[in-house]
Amino acid sequence: MRDDFGDGSNARRRYVAIGDSFTEGVGDPSKVLPNGVRGWADRVAEKLAKAQPGWEYANLAVRSKRLRHIIDEQLEPALAMEPTLITLYAGGNDILDFGTDMDALLNDYELLVARLSGTGATVVLFTGFDVKVSAVLEPFKKRNTLYNHRVREIAAKYGAVLVDYWCFDAYKDPRMWSPDRLHMSKAGHKYLAAQVLDHLNVPHKIERKEWEPPTRLTLREWERRQRRWVNDWVVPLFGRKLRGVTLGDSLHPRWPDPVKVPRKGGLKKLMENREAAQ
Repeated sequence: MRDDFGDGSNARRRYVAIGDSFTEGVGDPSKVLPNGVRGWADRVAEKLAKAQPGWEYANLAVRSKRLRHIIDEQLEPALAMEPTLITLYAGGNDILDFGTDMDALLNDYELLVARLSGTGATVVLFTGFDVKVSAVLEPFKKRNTLYNHRVREIAAKYGAVLVDYWCFDAYKDPRMWSPDRLHMSKAGHKYLAAQVLDHLNVPHKIERKEWEPPTRLTLREWERRQRRWVNDWVVPLFGRKLRGVTLGDSLHPRWPDPVKVPRKGGLKKLMENREAAQ
């Protein structure tokens, strides 16, 4: 486990996650946790607490947020919590927006990372994965490549831990993705949690799910799935963009204030304790 999370058993240890749906946990449903999702960040918090009791955790991420929203709504609250560990993924939604100025976006991203790294906390950054979903999204590949190149440079410049999501071959399996093909499935979130923990040298027993090779689809089955995906996900996505609304407009951060993560039972246990106290 990294030795820069605080000295001594009584040192405060606080993990703050900021970002969008990637960090909120979309694609990993939960009936008991806030916003109906769990996600990799919750899993990281639980393993931190299990390895080293006393960890506190806040997650300010909300789905659909653009980089400007994360800076305006999450940065100052995160800094006020005086974290010892910060994870940041931001900019993925901007990449999918029409007319995004990538140079301006990445300059703002670097300013955000500079503020976070200036706290002295361990900062974890992520590249974006090249999701092979459809030719519909291929025009955005060049943006994603530029984004990843700059994130690698910024991580090196500011001494951040880089989780190079782009390079994880495990995500070539479609079962690592939720039905919308843009967010990780439960298996995908678990695998990413393991990668983050490995980068931080935190012990865990999360193992990659082993599957039989996927069944080869007939052309008719493939076409049927493609039509369903376009109707269920792509058309609503672009409809929301045209209307200027997002899925996160009515949502609040899942863990807006630091909570002490129970060593046994994790965040589900915390929710059970809260319900029992009401």
